[in-house]
Amino acid sequence: MRAAAGAAAAYLGGLVATDLLEVAQDPGVLDGGGRWAVALPYDGPAVLARFGRWEPGSPEDVAGPWRGPGRWRTSLDQRDYIDAVEFVRGRIAEGDVYQANICRVIEAELPDPSAHDIGGLYALLSQGNPAPFAGMLRLPDHDVHIACASPELFVSRRGDVIESGPIKGTGRTESDLTAKDEAENVMIVDLVRNDLSRVCRPGTVTVPALLAVEEHPGLVHLVSTVRGELTPGSGWRDIIDAAFPPGSVTGAPKIAALRIIEGLEPVSREFYCGAFGWVDADEGTADLAVAIRTFWRRGDTVRFGTGAGITWGSNAEAEWAETELKAARLTSLAAQEWGVA
Repeated sequence: MRAAAGAAAAYLGGLVATDLLEVAQDPGVLDGGGRWAVALPYDGPAVLARFGRWEPGSPEDVAGPWRGPGRWRTSLDQRDYIDAVEFVRGRIAEGDVYQANICRVIEAELPDPSAHDIGGLYALLSQGNPAPFAGMLRLPDHDVHIACASPELFVSRRGDVIESGPIKGTGRTESDLTAKDEAENVMIVDLVRNDLSRVCRPGTVTVPALLAVEEHPGLVHLVSTVRGELTPGSGWRDIIDAAFPPGSVTGAPKIAALRIIEGLEPVSREFYCGAFGWVDADEGTADLAVAIRTFWRRGDTVRFGTGAGITWGSNAEAEWAETELKAARLTSLAAQEWGVA
């Protein structure tokens, strides 16, 4: 099934979604009926789109023309980012926080208004950087244009079982991963366990996998798995209230980390570091990614976020380099063309 060029559509879970029925903001609708595309911005109202048709397809089926940007500008330059890392280390030394994720948003102007379809960008990402929780959402009437190549699971649901897959620890190869990466991952696993315990039956929250090494295009990650069984009556509003924003992109303790982030990051993360994916209310299933490795378009501007988790063991220059590594492959793909005559 092919979506009309530029029309409302999504590609999630290997399915092409068309026939937009409604767009809502209240997560309570996800406990009703239908299959939904879900975008939860890090800050701002939820975007919940119920589509009437979900059919097997490919990324090409939702792709319109795309001509990528040239020069990117960043919300935090290298000096400012290094200063932010040292500030966080100071707060850690004072006992205010154990870890905080500091991010920057990069943006660029798109050169061709006739070739800025987010579906075309997503097709490039799916070919050059396949990811387990990738997807695309295009809602032109709501100015929502998202292309995601996330490797990280925020929350999956299969009936009453929910699962999260926090990522902490990034390197070019496994040999780059350090004791600092392992400690950071364990901190966030503890935070996610605490988050899920707020909506899960006592004694059911477990960690089936800890510090597993996953290979992705151009880099490796340390990934853990946290699983629990929902308390009867817990719905999507409860799950989101308990676990959002994701612990891996905030820090620990979460409330303290959120305050630090607000003071250090000069621009909104918008869709970056939120959650993105699908919910099938009829089947009781869902896959929501942490919205990292994510592009979004506003008018003729495309944006992308990148960041790193800061601990006492952080080296500021190395953390900056990690943000560069996470962005390099994706922005090089975004600079290419798709479907341009």
